[in-house]
Amino acid sequence: MPLRMSTLFVRTLKEEPADADVKSHKLLHRASYIRRSAPGIYTWLPLGLRVLDKIEAIVRDEMNKAGSQEVHFPALLPAEPYEKSGRWEAFGEGIFRLKDRKKADYLLAPTHEEVFTLLVKDLYSSYKDLPANLYQIQTKYRDEARPRAGLLRGREFIMKDAYSFDIDDAGLDVAYEKMRKAYINVYNRLQLPFVMVEATPGAMGGSGTHEFLYPSEVGEDTYVRTDGGYAANVEAVTTVVPEDIDYSDAPAAHVEDSPGTTTIATLVEFANTHHPREDRPWTAADTLKNVVCTVVHPDGKREVVVIGLPGDREVDLGRAAGTGMLGSGEVDLVAATDEDLENHPGLVKGFIGPGNSLDQAVLGLEGSTKIRYLLDPRVVNGTRWITGANEPDKHVFDLVAGRDFVGDEFIEAAEVVAGDPAPDGSGELQLARGVEVGQIFKLGTRYAEALGLSVLDENGKARVVTMGSYGIGVSRVMACIAEEHADDKGLVWPANLAPADVHIVATGKDAQVFDVAEELTAQVEKAGYTVLLDDRPKVSPGMKFGDAELLGMPTVVVVGRGLKDGVVELRDRATGEATNLPVETAGQKIIDAIAQKLDAINSIELLGQ
Repeated sequence: MPLRMSTLFVRTLKEEPADADVKSHKLLHRASYIRRSAPGIYTWLPLGLRVLDKIEAIVRDEMNKAGSQEVHFPALLPAEPYEKSGRWEAFGEGIFRLKDRKKADYLLAPTHEEVFTLLVKDLYSSYKDLPANLYQIQTKYRDEARPRAGLLRGREFIMKDAYSFDIDDAGLDVAYEKMRKAYINVYNRLQLPFVMVEATPGAMGGSGTHEFLYPSEVGEDTYVRTDGGYAANVEAVTTVVPEDIDYSDAPAAHVEDSPGTTTIATLVEFANTHHPREDRPWTAADTLKNVVCTVVHPDGKREVVVIGLPGDREVDLGRAAGTGMLGSGEVDLVAATDEDLENHPGLVKGFIGPGNSLDQAVLGLEGSTKIRYLLDPRVVNGTRWITGANEPDKHVFDLVAGRDFVGDEFIEAAEVVAGDPAPDGSGELQLARGVEVGQIFKLGTRYAEALGLSVLDENGKARVVTMGSYGIGVSRVMACIAEEHADDKGLVWPANLAPADVHIVATGKDAQVFDVAEELTAQVEKAGYTVLLDDRPKVSPGMKFGDAELLGMPTVVVVGRGLKDGVVELRDRATGEATNLPVETAGQKIIDAIAQKLDAINSIELLGQ
């Protein structure tokens, strides 16, 4: 049965949603693929579901080929497994918690590592049972503070998550490589450009991870790449650390009056005016900026920390939070508030420094403030700095790292800048934006240990199982495809993902127009393809053409004025190319056009497992 515009549950709109700021959100809403139910929560309409089903089918096919088996867990889960893993607390405010009538704790699952682990624990007990690989396509829930961009960042979303279970790391490496290849095949079949980058595991934990990103300016992730082939999420970039410097001939640190120098720019100007150097001018890179930040832990506790970095750099709060060094679980790092500063009177705003000597330390757990002091890796022993002297209108010059001050730890918190050297020596870093559409993790034994998943090895001894985790954001992928395959008129779906293979538009009032449209529809459907038939009798041709462009079927057939000349029009939605077809042979020509588009996609070379 064809999809008939006269009865299809669809209402196209000219107006964009008031909160829409990206192309996919605007078009999917206007084309009646989705409707907003609440912030970050969407209803799927018939056309949207058809596309979603096709995306899921491709994901399933590649997971099955990789040897993974499908299961399906509830979205509503008891708290106990997450309490055992520590993530009930670690998720903080990022998850939806609820109680049943007996006051037992439950959650809407943001991810399913724990219950996958327990399932395998329940059924498997021997190394002979392994390896195992399971997956599901399921709805997930996360209480996003700022849901935005339609399906790109929601509070309810659809995800494919898979998990591998192996007796050792060698087995995990094999499973990881199978999933890597499967992911590449998935995105290629979805006609979605991607880059695979090194990443950080964050709250997931584990020994290694890669992200798959759709390159786009609408993305929230920054990644880097080089001409030499290096690619990484900005959070995973490591600084090329300079060598220590001999400071035996360095002058003693000295405090100078520096009125009105509360910014790096004014400090540099003051230094060059009042304390010029013979070899070169002072620059921002010669100053040590001490930025007061607040770590918000999952339980809501606020911890003030200070990050020390060269003055020509800014703190990247997200990058710092992603290091895993600031606390366990889903920590957030924000700029310190006035209230945070008031709670630490030892910090002199605008003139904060680590202390003028080791025995007069201000910052650090051993300093007078007891505030964690985290240093940029560029602050190596022997480097000389201008920084705050912890007195109003005073700075200290020639403060030497290692001699006069130390930090508690080093942290990758500085904003990565284009032109920075790549950590692998492959050239200068280039910055780009992207949307995360998938991530694969080598989890190791974290969840297996927490939940008691072990099997007997060949010697009869208990061995903790090692795990991998592999996620694809299915609903987010659909939004990215809409971002990529669209123009100023509407959506342009790839042939293998479109809700229908062809959109047949009957224009005019003549009964013959509708009869021919019905005949062509029957021929195409008999060949095994799907048709969206615009059979609305009292809708103008202009509106029908506009809807066809907005809805985005790859092939459009217009049955209208050309009938008087014995032809119908075949349009390619992507290229705009139009061809007149004789009515007598039009059915087969349409079928051939559809087949050609699908064959082109099906001929994409895929990676073998």
